[in-house]
Amino acid sequence: MEKRKIKNTDLAIAPINFGGNVFGWTLDEKQSFDILDRFTEAGFNFVDTADTYSWWVNGKGGQSEEIIGKWMKSRSNRNDIVLATKVGSETKEHGYDISRKHILQSVDESLKRLQTDHIDLYYTHFDDKITPVEETLSAYDEIIKAGKVRYIAASNLSPDRLKASFEAAEKNNLPKYVALQPHYNLMEREGFEENYAPLAEQFDLSVFPYWSLAAGFLTGKYRDEADLAKSARGEGVRKYLNPKGLEVLKALDQVSAKHNTTQGTVSLAWLLSNPLITAPIVSATSASQLETVFNAPKLILDQEDIDLLNNASN
Repeated sequence: MEKRKIKNTDLAIAPINFGGNVFGWTLDEKQSFDILDRFTEAGFNFVDTADTYSWWVNGKGGQSEEIIGKWMKSRSNRNDIVLATKVGSETKEHGYDISRKHILQSVDESLKRLQTDHIDLYYTHFDDKITPVEETLSAYDEIIKAGKVRYIAASNLSPDRLKASFEAAEKNNLPKYVALQPHYNLMEREGFEENYAPLAEQFDLSVFPYWSLAAGFLTGKYRDEADLAKSARGEGVRKYLNPKGLEVLKALDQVSAKHNTTQGTVSLAWLLSNPLITAPIVSATSASQLETVFNAPKLILDQEDIDLLNNASN
């Protein structure tokens, strides 16, 4: 499989980023190992998690990192994996925090759970909107120089704070973010396309969208209220059961039938057709869901497909 470079790094990734929020939540340790084995056996190598996954289970988090750490140790494959995790998210114990103190403490805790000596891509997960961007970047500078982190990235920063971070990095010779993780999919276009796409171009950022399948809505399995009980995440798609959502599903049905594939595969291929998108983040909890993911990089949509999807989702 053709690998893509994360811009301004020497990291090469297959064009799908596995979202580790399911580890320790909808998948137990054994199931997580099985999914990770299948993912990597198919030639993929990019795994995303966060220090707080799955805090909604125990109020604290860390389960996802622990499972990934045990899996990498048992498979002796750390050097084959491009590993991303995050800092700064809110839990029951503390609010959003990207202060120097919190970053220096959190990175060591993540490394311990992940059973590794370095993190390839370390994200500002959420912005506390209080810590000066210089303080955050200086803390990242410390942990990069210590060899604990290779590169830094941003998620859920406002456009203004993202710009301020680049200005501070330039002025003070501090590390720059190399990637952006925005909320972006066929149902959620405006925020990224209007506010972040220009910045991704300006600052030469790789883009890894989260909720690429709109919490499963874009797989086509939720079409009315009765379908919401189909999974633990069902309630999260209620907001998409509207005329626009049904129009998008209709377009996905048409394109997936044309290519003899699934709606989820088409949704991911639509993201991959955008030159700004390096690798969508997507989770899977079964072999059939993994097939949907694996087929996305192979599917090349034509302009007619893209226009149909764009018109339905505008």
